[in-house]
Amino acid sequence: MSDAETATVRVIADRDVCIGAGMCVYADDTVFDQDDDGLVVLLVEEPPDGEGVRRAVQTCPSGALRLAGR
Repeated sequence: MSDAETATVRVIADRDVCIGAGMCVYADDTVFDQDDDGLVVLLVEEPPDGEGVRRAVQTCPSGALRLAGR
């Protein structure tokens, strides 16, 4: 495997900022879910660095998601 296939990222989700839009789940439902109140739940804190995770961070309307160190 190459480094690109095994690289991971650390995702930080601020549930106090989350508005429950669900865009993160739509972008990558293997990493993100929503609780009964609609707030983001991280299923994996350090997922593989992939398009879905990055799309979730970029499209979060409240800015509740970020990649550590960014």
